[in-house]
Amino acid sequence: MDIQGLVVGLACSGGATLAGAWWCLRRLAQARHLLDTPTSKIRSAAQGYAEFYGLLEALPEALIVAPLTGKPCLWWRFKIEEYSSDGKRRSWRVVERGCSEGWLRLRDASGSCLIDPQGAEVRPATRERWRGSLRHPRGVAPRGLFGWLASGAEYRYTEERLHAGEPLYAIGEFRTSGGGRQGLDLATAQGQVIREWKGDFDGLLQRFDSDRNGRLDDPEWNRVRLAARLEAEERHRQVSLQPQQDHLARPREAQPFILSSYGEDDLARQFHWQAAGAAVLCLAGAAGSAWLLGLAW
Repeated sequence: MDIQGLVVGLACSGGATLAGAWWCLRRLAQARHLLDTPTSKIRSAAQGYAEFYGLLEALPEALIVAPLTGKPCLWWRFKIEEYSSDGKRRSWRVVERGCSEGWLRLRDASGSCLIDPQGAEVRPATRERWRGSLRHPRGVAPRGLFGWLASGAEYRYTEERLHAGEPLYAIGEFRTSGGGRQGLDLATAQGQVIREWKGDFDGLLQRFDSDRNGRLDDPEWNRVRLAARLEAEERHRQVSLQPQQDHLARPREAQPFILSSYGEDDLARQFHWQAAGAAVLCLAGAAGSAWLLGLAW
């Protein structure tokens, strides 16, 4: 084997080893998070990383229609692929894809929770795949010359959906606002107010520069801090007066954020199988690297 072929082979086998190892460890860690996190009720859940089971509910102001089938749903994701062939290679090439970003609402026996699905790994039970000759399956077929040119095209459509009334497993970062449940970190809130005021420094000077010398002296800064503290306390009071609202979103740390029509045990089993497949890929890549290095020596 020549040097160039050896380098390419080592790069491919080394990449397979690293990718397999990374995916194996990632899936094992995610399965551990799912199995170790206890299921909570929405009304009594602690703030932070939490796991829920419930049913999806439609939001009254949201009317969502899936783009490829036109069916009503609460969430959708689609992919359009075009078949291409140059005589030697045949493949499906993704030409368009998309995903809805509207919020979801999950309800269990204790209450409801709004979910921001951005950044989530969504695994719906409803998945449709079919083929057609139009770029968009709900479009109007072109006529004349354009219709003749497009007559040989072949497309594959994939659409996934979540519907109202379906069961949902959700795990992510749980937060509650309003209802007097939010604690006040006064120092952090005060600092946030001061940073906002510094964004309009001219306005800050106009309010607190008593001697009009163009800068804030120590006594004036003390007044700024006191005013910011009072503002932070008032903002917290206003938020506390609002009705309680629970939210689930992507965790700040590297923890799984999953919305699934399948339960925890099914997901963990799938992740373990995927980890096993990734481990096989890792071992195959390592064996290939060892074989190529043996040839080189």
